Amino acid sequence: MKLTRDKIFRWLHAAAVRALRTMAQTAAATVSTAAVMGDVDWAMTLSATILAGILSMLMSVAGLPEVN
Repeated sequence: MKLTRDKIFRWLHAAAVRALRTMAQTAAATVSTAAVMGDVDWAMTLSATILAGILSMLMSVAGLPEVN
């Protein structure tokens, strides 16, 4: 499979959209859970959110169905 500029751009766009959605879900879950427990640790929330985004991008390397 030859990588063209268009394919790379489509992959980056799809991977970024997935990563942002994953980060939003992680942040919402972390804040909701912490709020129920009574104290939101914003540093931990930010750390978990960023890690979720990084892991999502790494998982996207295996392939994205919407790009194929």
